[in-house]
Amino acid sequence: MNQLFDLIGNTPLVDLSDLQENPRIKLYGKLEGQNPGGSVKDRAALSMIRGAMERGELAGGKRIVEATSGNTGIALAMIAAKYRIPITLIMPDNSTEERVKSMRVYGAEVILTAADRTIEYSRELAQEMEDSGDYVQLNQFSNDDNWRAHYRSTGPEIWRDTEGKITHFVSSMGTTGTITGTGRYLHEQSAEVKIVGVQPTDGSSIPGIRRWSPEFLPAIYDPTQVDIKIDVSEVEATTTMHRLASEMGLFAGTSSGGATAAALRLARDLDSGLIVCIICDRGDRYLSTL
Repeated sequence: MNQLFDLIGNTPLVDLSDLQENPRIKLYGKLEGQNPGGSVKDRAALSMIRGAMERGELAGGKRIVEATSGNTGIALAMIAAKYRIPITLIMPDNSTEERVKSMRVYGAEVILTAADRTIEYSRELAQEMEDSGDYVQLNQFSNDDNWRAHYRSTGPEIWRDTEGKITHFVSSMGTTGTITGTGRYLHEQSAEVKIVGVQPTDGSSIPGIRRWSPEFLPAIYDPTQVDIKIDVSEVEATTTMHRLASEMGLFAGTSSGGATAAALRLARDLDSGLIVCIICDRGDRYLSTL
């Protein structure tokens, strides 16, 4: 009988090739919404909490504090509930109602900060709370346990399930843990695999995809693991999210739409290849925005 954490990872690939017209291109989406917490962030959250526990950072009933745009917070709340660890999550107040309620139903305290100050202020507040001495910040943006989760699981799964035939891996860039860890593993298997990072165009607001100011660029980001960057607009991400639902029967979030849009643009420029993009979560946590 599986325990909850046994269900994190080993997510399936689904064929999305019908979204594009080149018969020499195979396009697959890795369905991270199949994780028990509903997103790719389950992997990193489990890795970071276990790492903190192993290092004794949470001894004595210490409370976790973490800034999040949504999916990491839900994953952390789920895992903290299972381990009976108190947790406070900080996020901008324009976060979807579904995300906030999901965290609270797991028992997390949620602090909402002004949306116009962005997630960067949420990160500053989390740091201030940790500096008070009463909290432990996992800091997904500088925590090596984040990218290591994908080096240990996401990368090997993709290599295995494509039988080593993958030519391009496409991932939206937020904390950059997914692309850094998966990219490092795939590059070690073959220098020919191209790692593609997806960023928002200037002025676009896409949940889960960020273009960081230099002082807030995640410390775990390794630019040597990203071969190509593709900028995607908010309209393009949203339109492709709707295409995934209406044409493929796959309801995912906006960042998944962004990654798929980038993969489709890439497919138009290639003669042949096998592309895998991350479908990072389920779409039900965005219903109030549609």
